[in-house]
Amino acid sequence: MKRLGFGFMRLPLIDPDDPTSINKEELKELIDIYMKNGFNYFDTAHVYHKGVSEKIIKELIVDKYPRDEYIIADKLPIFNINSKDQMETIFQEQLDRLGVNYIDYYMIHNASTRHQEKIDKFQAYEFIKHLKDKGYVKHIGISCHDGPEFIEETLKKHPEIEFIQLQINYLDWNNKTIDAKGCYDVACKYEKPVIVMEPIKGGSLINVPDDVKKLFKSTNPDKSLASWAFDFDLNLDNVFMILSGMNTKKQLEDNIHTTETFKKLTQKQLDIIKKAAKLIGRSHEIPCTFCGYCLDGCPEHINIPKYFDLYNTNKILENNHAIMYYENYTSDHPKPSACIECGNCMEICPQRINIIEQLKNVTKTFN
Repeated sequence: MKRLGFGFMRLPLIDPDDPTSINKEELKELIDIYMKNGFNYFDTAHVYHKGVSEKIIKELIVDKYPRDEYIIADKLPIFNINSKDQMETIFQEQLDRLGVNYIDYYMIHNASTRHQEKIDKFQAYEFIKHLKDKGYVKHIGISCHDGPEFIEETLKKHPEIEFIQLQINYLDWNNKTIDAKGCYDVACKYEKPVIVMEPIKGGSLINVPDDVKKLFKSTNPDKSLASWAFDFDLNLDNVFMILSGMNTKKQLEDNIHTTETFKKLTQKQLDIIKKAAKLIGRSHEIPCTFCGYCLDGCPEHINIPKYFDLYNTNKILENNHAIMYYENYTSDHPKPSACIECGNCMEICPQRINIIEQLKNVTKTFN
C-alpha cells in the first residue's frame, strides 16, 4: 500500500452546514484521481457525515471498482453502543451500507479510558476478534485519542490488536495533553504499526501565523505548508498509513506529490519544524481539530468547531476579519452563549477540551 489514505470524515459538501449534503460529482473526481495514482486506502466510520460516509463509499467505490482494488477501514462506535447485541447490529449495518461482505481494517473507535467500562462490559475486543476469526474483517485494531499509559495497558492486555490509529502531527508531538510522541513510542515498543490521523490537525497547520509561513517559505518557497506536516509523519518509520480528509483537487494533488516524492528529513528540516511548532503553539489557544464529534450531542445545535476556528483565527491574525465572519454567522445560527452547559460535547471530545469554558471565552472575545 502507498502511505496516503483517503479519510472520509471531511468530504466536499454542497451545504457547509449540512454534513449529509456530500458533493458527489466533486468527490467522484477526487476518488478517480486518487485511484489512478495507485492509492487505494479509504477510512470511514459509522458516525461520519451522519452515516452517509459509509453509504457514499458503496456508491462511488464499491459499485465501481473490483473488491481487490481498494481497502476499507471502518470502526465500531463504542461510544454509541448501549448493549452487547448492538455491536452485531451496527456491524451488519456497516456491511450493508458499504455493500461489502468483509472490511479490511476494523477498529474500536475512540478506545479510551472514558469508554473502557463499555469496552469491558460488552467484550468489544472479543467481538472484533470473533469477526476476524470468521473472516468478516481482515485486521483488527484501535483508534485512540488517549495517552501513552492507556495505550500501554491496552496493548499489554490485548496482544490480538494488530495496529493502532493515532493522532500524530508536529504540533502535537511534544504537546503535554496529546503527547503524540509518547503514544507513538508505546506503539513501537509493542511492534504495532501506526495509522496517522490529523496530520495537519484539522487544517490548523495550514492556517498558521505569518511568522511560521515565512519560516517555511524561506527554507523552500515551492513547498506547501501541508507538505511540511506530511513529511513529519512520513519520516516516522513505524507509520504505514497517513489519513487526509481531502475535499479539493488541489489538496489531493499536493498530498499525492508529497507522498510520492518524500525523502528522509535532514536534521535542519526537523529543527525548522520544531521551531514552527513552538511558534504555532503560542497562538492556538484551543486545540480543536474540527472532527465534529461534539455536534451531534449539542441540544442547542451550536457549531462548536466553527466558533473555535474563528477564535483561533482571531488570535493568529489579530484583525477584525474573524469578527466579521462571527457576526455574519451568528445572524442566523445559535451563538456560543446559547450553551446550557449540559456537558454532552465534553464527553465525546477526543481532544479533551473544556468546551463549556472555551465557549465562554469565545463569547467574551466576540461580543
